Amino acid sequence: MNSETLNKAVLLAKNVGRVFVATADSKGLPHVAVAGKITSISDEKRVAVEAWFCPGTMANLQANRRTSLVIWEPNADHGYQLLGETEKVEDTAIMDGYTPDLEKKEPLPQVERRLLIRVDKIIGFKHSPHTDQEE
Repeated sequence: MNSETLNKAVLLAKNVGRVFVATADSKGLPHVAVAGKITSISDEKRVAVEAWFCPGTMANLQANRRTSLVIWEPNADHGYQLLGETEKVEDTAIMDGYTPDLEKKEPLPQVERRLLIRVDKIIGFKHSPHTDQEE
């Protein structure tokens, strides 16, 4: 895992404004969520991703901590896939003014969370044909 490539990926995510977060349950059933914020954790090979993650993401992380983050700029067809493991989940905000009637209609996430992810491998990501060679 190259720290310079990790920094480039985080910068691209900040410019694009989103990062895709892929998880899978214990049986391998995948789930994809979108987060708006990613940051590097000092000079380590770790990143933090923050969002109002849906229950599917959180349930998957209880059984399977392996995580894939995809950062992609579609106009340039350039991006990165960060493969690793979620080491910690932190609650950063809790919705104020919970309304049970709204929850019954269409459940919304009630807690904003930060996923602390150890990045083990970084590969390129693009729409056009590519290899899964490490960056």
